[in-house]
Amino acid sequence: MVQGPRTAHGVHCTLRCMAAGRGHGRGHGLGKEAACAPGVAFLQTTNICSAWESYGLGCPGRQQLLAAVRQMQQLLKGQETRFAEGLRLMKSRLSTLHSALAKAAPEPAPVSCPAPQAPAGGRMFGTKYLVEHEVHFACEPGFELQGSSTRICQADGSWSGQEPRCTELSTCSSSPCQNGGTCVEGPGQHHCLCPPPWSGAACQHRTQTEPPTWSTTADPAFSRKPRCAQVEHAQQCRCEPGFHMSGTASASLCQDVDECELYQAEGAPRLCAHACVNLPGSYRCACPSGYSLLGDGKSCEDIDECALSRDNCTRGTTCINTGGGFQCVSPECPQPGGNITYVKTSPFQCERNPCPMDSRSCHQAPKTISFHYLPLPSNLLTPTPLFRMATAAAPGRPGPDSLRFGIVGGNNRGHFVMQRSDRQTGELILVQRLKGPQTIQVDVDMSEYLDRTFQAKHLSKITLFVSAYEF
Repeated sequence: MVQGPRTAHGVHCTLRCMAAGRGHGRGHGLGKEAACAPGVAFLQTTNICSAWESYGLGCPGRQQLLAAVRQMQQLLKGQETRFAEGLRLMKSRLSTLHSALAKAAPEPAPVSCPAPQAPAGGRMFGTKYLVEHEVHFACEPGFELQGSSTRICQADGSWSGQEPRCTELSTCSSSPCQNGGTCVEGPGQHHCLCPPPWSGAACQHRTQTEPPTWSTTADPAFSRKPRCAQVEHAQQCRCEPGFHMSGTASASLCQDVDECELYQAEGAPRLCAHACVNLPGSYRCACPSGYSLLGDGKSCEDIDECALSRDNCTRGTTCINTGGGFQCVSPECPQPGGNITYVKTSPFQCERNPCPMDSRSCHQAPKTISFHYLPLPSNLLTPTPLFRMATAAAPGRPGPDSLRFGIVGGNNRGHFVMQRSDRQTGELILVQRLKGPQTIQVDVDMSEYLDRTFQAKHLSKITLFVSAYEF
């Protein structure tokens, strides 16, 4: 610091000198003593002298300036020494870290399991075979799964569970042939031998070989006289559209063509989605109760009784539309058990109350339980995704880095598999057709892990209302 004469104005002189040097010393991290840069003072001696003289002080002498320069040189040398020592220390630490990493054993390759094979007559779902990954198995229609439907790759490189097999079902055991038909087993299917006059896959159609006699006697609208005209000394007769000629030339009769019976033959196009009603000279399609006929005159559409307020659900229940009807539901949370209690946070969700710190069973219980209701048509094509589960991190909190999905309860579990569709999503997939009407329950859960440590579990209870019809 450049010092002026020890006068009553000494303080003002120091402040002035610091102001003159500010921006040169501090920009390089130097202390207050470097703020009044003596190098600048030496190069601009005339300016300093003028400044000092404006305060009534004399210009600093040569010895004073030299002393200030030497002081600055010593300060810079000390800074340089400390900076060099810091660099040497940093290089030493980096070298030590590099040596330690080079000598460390290489990380072991991730353990995987041998690629499994789909059983004969079945399918496999899943393409990753690393530890903790799952694969699922299902059988084609006409086969039954024996063994494990889900297998997990274990830490020792082996699959859990038992090798799956698909065994052929006896399709004749359900007596599928009607009207005295005989069931004959075939590879993966059956065939009905029908006695006269029955035909069809299940001997369900009566084969008509001649115009029905009832049409001429039971209802006169289904038979009428033909329109005849004399053409070149000969009589020609014809019937209206939808009727066919029968009888002899002298006693002919126009009888109704039963389109419904005609198009029931095996392989013929289907006239109606549900029921066909024969009319004189024509036909019309009809739908079952709970459905309405669409504009095309053949397709049926479900009536949403819930949306139209045609239900009779009481207060405290919720209307769920189903194929051809509706259901009134009121899901309830599980009853308290030990330290595990739940509270209903919405009509279709329950949340677990906070757990005691030392209660492992409470922390392992589902954190949330949600209820879902899905209407399905009968014999829906497979495989078909039905339901998705996904995770979402709370704001400001890290989300899970690993998820596990599984089917944990319900009836007819062999009809479904739970498969991961991406890193944060799992899908419940229908792999075997469901014939209605029936109601099926299936429970699926999703477990969250962070750094291989269990965080929470979420349970979804799914109810499927399978319609009696395929529309």
